[in-house]
Amino acid sequence: MSRGSLTVVGTGIAVGVHLTVQAREAIERADVFFHLAADPIAVEWLGGMRDDATDLRGHYRNGVPRDEIYERITESILAPVRDGRSVCAAFYGHPGVYVRPSHEAVRRARREGHDARMLPAVSAEDCLFADLGVDPADWGCLSYDATDFLLHRRPVDPSASLVLWQITVIGDPTAVTRARMDMVPALVERLLEHYPPAHEAIVYEASPYPIGGPIADRVRIDALADADLTPLSTLYVPPASAPEADAEMAARLGLPAH
Repeated sequence: MSRGSLTVVGTGIAVGVHLTVQAREAIERADVFFHLAADPIAVEWLGGMRDDATDLRGHYRNGVPRDEIYERITESILAPVRDGRSVCAAFYGHPGVYVRPSHEAVRRARREGHDARMLPAVSAEDCLFADLGVDPADWGCLSYDATDFLLHRRPVDPSASLVLWQITVIGDPTAVTRARMDMVPALVERLLEHYPPAHEAIVYEASPYPIGGPIADRVRIDALADADLTPLSTLYVPPASAPEADAEMAARLGLPAH
C-alpha cells in the first residue's frame, strides 16, 4: 500500500473571507481536493478554487440516515489517500465541529499508516460569541446538541450561558432540508424546568456572507415553538441568575464571596 496524506480544513462561516492562509495552501497543494458546503455560493466559490474539485454534496439524499451518508463521504475521501495521493477535504465552518466524516477520515487514515491532520477554522460558535457579544469566560457556557440535551437530560446551570445546536432536527437521524418543529415543544418543556417562561433567549444564525448581519431574534422561552426557525437555527440562552459563591473556597482563594 502506498502512503498517502490527508489534510482536513474548514472554510469558516463567511464565504471567502474566513479561509485561513494555511487552509488555502493545503487546498492548492493537494493532488485531490474535496469540498462540502451547504450554501450554493460557498459551493460555487470552493469549486472555483480548482478545476478538478469534487463536490461531496452528491452523497446527501433527503431521508437517508446520516450515518450512511457520513460513511460514504469518509470512504470517498480516503480512496485517493489509499492510492498514495495527497488529499485535502474542505468542510463548511470548523472541520471538527459537527463534521463526523472529517474526524473519522483522519482516524482511519492514521490507523492505516497515512499522514493525516486537521486544521482549525472559524466555527458558528465563534461567530455567535462575536455577534452576540458573549464572553464564555464571564459566567461559563454549556454547549449541547439539542437531541443529546433532551435524550440524556444534560445538566443545566441557569447562572451560565447555554447554547443548543440543531434545535429543528431533534430526534431525526436522517438528512433534512427543512426545519422540523414537532420536537421543539419538548425542548421548551425541558427549558421551563430551569428558566422562567418569560426569560428571553436568542434564535441565532451566523451570516454566511461577508456583507449582511446574522439572524439574532429574541424570543421568550415559552414562545419558542412558534418562532421562525430554520435548519441552521441555534438557541442561545443567557444566564437567568447570578452564580452562588462558595464562601469557604472564596476565603481560601482570597476573593470576595460574591
